[in-house]
Amino acid sequence: MVRVKPFAAVRPPKALGEEVSAPPYDVMNSAEAKAMAGEKSLLHITRPEIDFDPIAGEHEDRTYAKAVENFKAWRNNGWLVQDPVEKYYVYAQTMDGRTQHGIVLCAHTDDYASGRIKKHELTRKDKEDDRMVHVRIQNANIEPVFFAYRDNAALQEIIRETVAGEPEYSFTDANGFGHTFWLVSDSRTGDITRIFNTQVDAFYVADGHHRTAAAARVGAEKKAQNPSHTGEEEYNWFMAVCFPESELKIIDYNRVVRDLNGLTEDGLLKALEEDFTVNPAGAEPVAPGKLHQFSMYLGGMWYLLDAKAGRFDDSDPIGVLDVTVLSRLVLDKILGIKDLRTDKRIDFVGGIRGLGELSRRVDSGEMKVAFALYPVSMKQLMDIADTGNIMPPKTTWFEPKLRSGLAIHLLG
Repeated sequence: MVRVKPFAAVRPPKALGEEVSAPPYDVMNSAEAKAMAGEKSLLHITRPEIDFDPIAGEHEDRTYAKAVENFKAWRNNGWLVQDPVEKYYVYAQTMDGRTQHGIVLCAHTDDYASGRIKKHELTRKDKEDDRMVHVRIQNANIEPVFFAYRDNAALQEIIRETVAGEPEYSFTDANGFGHTFWLVSDSRTGDITRIFNTQVDAFYVADGHHRTAAAARVGAEKKAQNPSHTGEEEYNWFMAVCFPESELKIIDYNRVVRDLNGLTEDGLLKALEEDFTVNPAGAEPVAPGKLHQFSMYLGGMWYLLDAKAGRFDDSDPIGVLDVTVLSRLVLDKILGIKDLRTDKRIDFVGGIRGLGELSRRVDSGEMKVAFALYPVSMKQLMDIADTGNIMPPKTTWFEPKLRSGLAIHLLG
């Protein structure tokens, strides 16, 4: 079973929740961050390069120093204040009329090392290293990771009790997504700890693989530096928002390719017919409607591609994935793209941007062809994690993204 504990969050006063909180660091570039950052925005801490004119490099020493300076200033100014006691919190997000409720808690780094915190993607060491620097210099988890767990009726009852009360923060962001945050009653703290410790056998990393790995590495680093290490020190714990699986929805993560690997448009269509039934679908965007069906935008036209029988393996947790089918039969076999993580000819577009973004990038001349995929299910994600398999890169996209700054966890 997983280990969890409450923590005394550093967070904005009730009146400043919306003003201080910000989108996560990795959903914008520096110029976009500078344009959207108000005076009290957490972006001055997570993207401190924006405080220089011109904008500084993200990995410069002065940028890291500015992050530390700003975090101290926000606390000195009273824009971030630590709760006096350890608590659990509930964070709800609403998008398109659907609401998901997460419990904000601390997970233990040992559970990541032992595999009770399960991943479905590979991480890159350079990105882990970058996230480690931010945790190390602040001695804090400034931004949470996003976990899923299998539905649990007792936890759902505590969530229902909590959200019936007055929220601490409640606002709608610029994308129209709702964010609501409650403090869980102290009388329920022991219950939450006990339920997770005895009834929840695993967490599944939904979003934040690099932040999770970085937190575990910082914990190991601090353990090695402490001859009196017990495993209970605050640095052994890191902040996560944990959602029941039934409330989560994965949206599509699509592909655009810069060239046709020497083929003409007609040549690509002909090559696809070996493994797919290819049907023209008109000039208006069309989404795939089922597993093993893809939509493609090429030369101003949309097509539906249905994989032929025998071209996929529904008994294999990886072979059943449409990202695997597309990668093997189209990107590799026809377009010559062997490594999705390193090939510069391919880019990835989150489904939140809509199919219009795919056609826009092709029509602009930047790309030659776009593919839209049917979304992965939570069952597929958990099956893959449970069997120790790894999904191909850029398979899952979760939305809304967790807002940063509603809670921060200090490591000591």
